Amino acid sequence: MSETNTFSIRVEPTTQSRLSQVDFSNLKFGQIMSDHMLVANYDNGAWTDVSIVPYGDLSISPSMSALHYGQSIFEGIKGYKFADGTVSIFRPDKNLERFNKSARRLQMPEVPEEIFIDGLKELLQVDQAWVPSVDGTSLYIRPYMFATEAALGVHPSVSYKFIIITCPVGAYYSKPISLKVETHYTRAAEGGVGFSKNAGNYALSLYPTQLANEEGYDQIMWTDAAEHKYIEEAGTANLIFRIGDTIITPHGDTILHGVTRRTIMELAEKWGYKAEQRKVSVQELIDGIKDGTVTEAFAAGTAATITHISKIGFQGEDFELPPVEGREFSNKVLDYLNQLRYGKIEDPFGWNFIV
Repeated sequence: MSETNTFSIRVEPTTQSRLSQVDFSNLKFGQIMSDHMLVANYDNGAWTDVSIVPYGDLSISPSMSALHYGQSIFEGIKGYKFADGTVSIFRPDKNLERFNKSARRLQMPEVPEEIFIDGLKELLQVDQAWVPSVDGTSLYIRPYMFATEAALGVHPSVSYKFIIITCPVGAYYSKPISLKVETHYTRAAEGGVGFSKNAGNYALSLYPTQLANEEGYDQIMWTDAAEHKYIEEAGTANLIFRIGDTIITPHGDTILHGVTRRTIMELAEKWGYKAEQRKVSVQELIDGIKDGTVTEAFAAGTAATITHISKIGFQGEDFELPPVEGREFSNKVLDYLNQLRYGKIEDPFGWNFIV
């Protein structure tokens, strides 16, 4: 790990802004990039060349190690604009914490706060006009890091590039989703990298998700690698259930510890709900849907925020969840988070990081 002090961030403003070409009332998720990006390089044990530059293509070597050995991690964060024009980022310190946890597992250098947080703040000050103000929209922020050593050989790279790009977005899911319980393919195994946000975890999900789509489901409900007995995640998001009077989320090192998931569970406890992080079996969930004790089920993530689950397919049978309108907890927490992140109510937790 490198010793860091204060970094000087060079800013090179674009001469051709694309802002006037954007229809902020019709934003497709992840397809319109903001004018600038932050770039930093790691070499010889130190971070250097921290810059905010116009968004553009990168020049890479065909032998760049990330392309061959998969050292690539990322995060997802959102920025919001208040009614008075203030720009806020939601809990970026927790994303930095998880980013560096991923870095340690993949034998990559940690990114210091001065680059990740201070650099992000300065980037959003430069591209403040790109933060949308239409209800239900936000600025999606993607910090990522990959190995850049131009050499073949299975070993940790000696050099890395850290980049932050941003894009104005609308909703990731526009309606409740259906899930198919996956009992053959595996997302992560004990002792693996399931808890980290690395590119490989997403690559291996694409084929089984396509198979589920062909059967009419929106996403997969991943289960454990050993027995396919316990629930883990929902495609690209965490899962949370209300079973009886308890808010429950699956827990373990094969599961990504999402910031949105963490926030929801903290709110549940503050509001006086019973809240548990524990193993949840598929059978417990199906039995609960059948007998009515499972009253709410939803996916939680930065992109999805809260996405209600309409039905779950298991062993050739579909199990319908109760109507969305009657789901007390998930609707309450979604409304609260929307008001909090847009600055419509007081922030008693200090979760809004003001730019």
